[in-house]
Amino acid sequence: QHPKTKQNVHPINLEAIEAQFSAAHQRTGVDAVKTGMLFSQDVIVKVAQLLAKESYTNIVVDPVMVGKLGKLDAKLLKDEAIEALKEKLFPLASLIMPNMLEASLLLDERPIKSIKDMKNAALTLYRMGPKNVLIKGGRLDGHATDVLFDGQSFWLFETPRIPTLNTSGAGDTISAAATAFLAQGYAMVKSIEKAKQFVTQAIAHSFSYQKKVGPVNQFANRSGAELQLNVLQEKS
Repeated sequence: QHPKTKQNVHPINLEAIEAQFSAAHQRTGVDAVKTGMLFSQDVIVKVAQLLAKESYTNIVVDPVMVGKLGKLDAKLLKDEAIEALKEKLFPLASLIMPNMLEASLLLDERPIKSIKDMKNAALTLYRMGPKNVLIKGGRLDGHATDVLFDGQSFWLFETPRIPTLNTSGAGDTISAAATAFLAQGYAMVKSIEKAKQFVTQAIAHSFSYQKKVGPVNQFANRSGAELQLNVLQEKS
């Protein structure tokens, strides 16, 4: 993504995707897998076919649909791919992790502006088949609160909001971190708690390239600094 190109996406062909999947699965083994920007219906169908053939315990679907471009949002997923995402990948997922805007797009542009809206959206998305739904609350006013629904309870993960525009990659970072902690054997709630701590540190130490939105800094977590994180369970 770049201000002069607005969007610069080069889809990978299906043969290459299958080869990459095969290399990872057969040569190293897989304790957890995460999907990211899949772009098209054909790619989503292919990925779902590959995942369905295996008995993975941890499948995290980050339905990447929009990206940050300055103060605007750049669409990264074709319209016809949204239904394929819901029908093919969500039923395979241990966890889906849309942000508020992505959850809105998945639910026919339902307004999502509050924690109550996030809970209702998580309930609706849960009925599409995933075992857990986390709505990322980076666009909320006030504290940065993410909402998890696990089929029985809501879990709220709250941290103080960090005053910075340099949050590019925050959503990808928390989903990758959650996947890594699941792969290490942590339970779902603990994995998300640790991922939330990880991304909050990365945002706190983010940086800017000139005047554009800059990336979060994953290496900040090596400092060992403690962060204020509140985890609240609420029965549905």
